[in-house]
Amino acid sequence: MNDDVETVARRTEDGAGEKLKEKAYLKKLRKLQEEVCTLQDWVKHTGKRIIIIFEGRDAAGKGGLIRALTERVSPRVFRVVALPAPSDRQKSQLYMQRYIEQFPAAGEVLIFDRSWYNRAGVENVMGFCTEEEHQEFLRLCPLVERHIIQNGIILIKYWLEVGNAEQKRRFEARIADRLRQWKLSPMDLPSRERWYEYSRARDQMLEATDTDESPWFIVRSDDKKRARLNCIAHLLSRIPYEHIPRAEVILPKRSTEHEYDDTAPIKNRRWIPQKY
Repeated sequence: MNDDVETVARRTEDGAGEKLKEKAYLKKLRKLQEEVCTLQDWVKHTGKRIIIIFEGRDAAGKGGLIRALTERVSPRVFRVVALPAPSDRQKSQLYMQRYIEQFPAAGEVLIFDRSWYNRAGVENVMGFCTEEEHQEFLRLCPLVERHIIQNGIILIKYWLEVGNAEQKRRFEARIADRLRQWKLSPMDLPSRERWYEYSRARDQMLEATDTDESPWFIVRSDDKKRARLNCIAHLLSRIPYEHIPRAEVILPKRSTEHEYDDTAPIKNRRWIPQKY
């Protein structure tokens, strides 16, 4: 990771609490996204397999962070998975089965927008699993993740932590803004009501599954822009990628061998109105 990118992750006392201006944010984000493109070249070249897990409270900013991370790279390399609630058939399978089906092949980065840790969070708090199933998950999860890592997959886990007042503000914004209402899920309002139950579930999860081999990294996400920059910079620092030289690309000239007026045949086709 180059020096310019490295400085983004450093928080200093001077200006640490100031609001990050849009122009400065976009400039820093651009540098990080260029490095993510370099990471992408390395992943494709080496055939590495990477899994990145994003968990956190509702309205913690997972979606925006994932978009910032992936908007400049290929969806064939960086694949985002946000699984819906399990079907009746999936409920009859091994709990981890539907997640393992999504695991990356060589040269892929898989991003879980929520993951098997649903069992430690929403399923536990909302009663979608038994206490025995919850405890068994916490016991087995480090063993499963050790197996994943020993098989050569780079596994990185992030927990986005948003404060009480900021979560309340974001939920109220979703309710009031027509453009954000789609973000309200059936679990959002109950999760707001059960704040402390989710806090205890988080603490249990971290206690059981934050290991030296597969650690959790906490992202302070009250400030969405800083959270995105800090998290992407940290992610880049966790992967030992290298710059892969690219062959020079030369745009070929258009051949005139079969030249004709190719605008005439579509002149009277159904063109959409030029309203803007």
